[in-house]
Amino acid sequence: MLLRTFRRHLSTGLACVVAALAACLAPANAADLQKQIDALAKPLIADGTAVGFVVGVLQDGKTRFFNYGETAKGSRRAPNPDTVYEVGSVTKVFTCTLLADMVERGLVKLDDPVQQYLPANVKMPMTDGKPIRLADLATQTSGLPRMPANFAPADPGNPYADYGERQLFAFLSGHTLRRPPGTYEYSNLGMGLLGVVLARRAGCTYEQLLSNRITRPLGLADTRITLDDRLRHRLAPPYNAALEPEKNWDFQALAGAGGVRSTARDLLRFAQANLAGDGPLGKAFRLAQTKRCDISNGLAMGLGWHIARDGITRLHSGMTGGYHTWLAIVPGRGIGVVVLSNTATMRISQFGELVTRAAFGSNVEPLPPQKRAAERKAVAVDAATLARYAGVYQLVPAFDLTVSVQNGQLMVQGTGQQKLPVFAESPTKFFYKAVDAQITFVPDKNGKVDLLILHQNGLNVEGKRKK
Repeated sequence: MLLRTFRRHLSTGLACVVAALAACLAPANAADLQKQIDALAKPLIADGTAVGFVVGVLQDGKTRFFNYGETAKGSRRAPNPDTVYEVGSVTKVFTCTLLADMVERGLVKLDDPVQQYLPANVKMPMTDGKPIRLADLATQTSGLPRMPANFAPADPGNPYADYGERQLFAFLSGHTLRRPPGTYEYSNLGMGLLGVVLARRAGCTYEQLLSNRITRPLGLADTRITLDDRLRHRLAPPYNAALEPEKNWDFQALAGAGGVRSTARDLLRFAQANLAGDGPLGKAFRLAQTKRCDISNGLAMGLGWHIARDGITRLHSGMTGGYHTWLAIVPGRGIGVVVLSNTATMRISQFGELVTRAAFGSNVEPLPPQKRAAERKAVAVDAATLARYAGVYQLVPAFDLTVSVQNGQLMVQGTGQQKLPVFAESPTKFFYKAVDAQITFVPDKNGKVDLLILHQNGLNVEGKRKK
């Protein structure tokens, strides 16, 4: 979806402020923890932030689940630990666990160039004579963009479904890096490519590799990419931030970046296996959790895992068109937290962080109320005003918002993403229905518009019109 770049990038920054709590607090007891989680969760259902969600907490070897809301609007059927959700970018943790396992088995090395595992007719981009390595893909430091430039989904509601290896290899062969590997830049493309490379090395599909090396050995029977009838019956339907129905997402080449579907029970088992650090994947778990590089603001990267400022907590969040997932583990403290929701709102990550802090023993307060898209009133804006906003606005290097008018509707498209409509609540303020975000256009004293502001996650990001 549009703004995926910002939602996922900002979720990483937000999530990693778990801070130094893990080092100094005692875990909450069961009764107090349930009271805190109830107090945090119930307002999100009451104010319509989410249709429903499941929370799983691991403490002292014991697992507990808390269920809120509905699986489908109006169904009055509560979700449960076996309800199936798309986990989005939490898939990246699975992909990097596969990498760590193949390293431990001697099948690949972290320093191997990616080019080594691609067909001879595919040319991996390189700059300054420095090849992109497998470790660079796994630590989000490859230099590859967040999304490939030839990403043009036929169905914006299911954007990854028609992006296969042919398009991926064509993009790589024609792409020029802006900088050599080594600088953190979140890339769905890079992690999807890692999944392709590992599957090619193993001589099977990514989904087969996932099953052979992780889900089957760990007994994660409900963690799949392709659902059978048994799991499809338990799949919670997807909703966007305005609580409108969305489509499920299907993946081809970039499955390793976000194609997994799972349950709270399975994800908490995965978290527990990571914390135990033994069994068939023990060495791989420890390797994946090992700090590989610093990124910014006291944060760091393992293989796939983001490392919080406390230096202990490992975490990742994920979002697709109608789902949001949070996963956090605290090695050495025996704490694991998962949250799975069938509503694509960043407030699930904020909530997940609060639950994680509560599991540490910290007293936390519920999230403040937030005005939702469904509560915003759309107003009519004349065609001449809309035309003034059309243009390309740069928010950060290599990420622009392209604003256009189609059949009287203002449309916004992020770099490498699909177009989404925005709706006016005033002549200068517009809101998305598909995501928790708004845009303000800022005219100068002469009425010319060369600046917009993206409001998302409590941040205000300016974008200047490109000449």
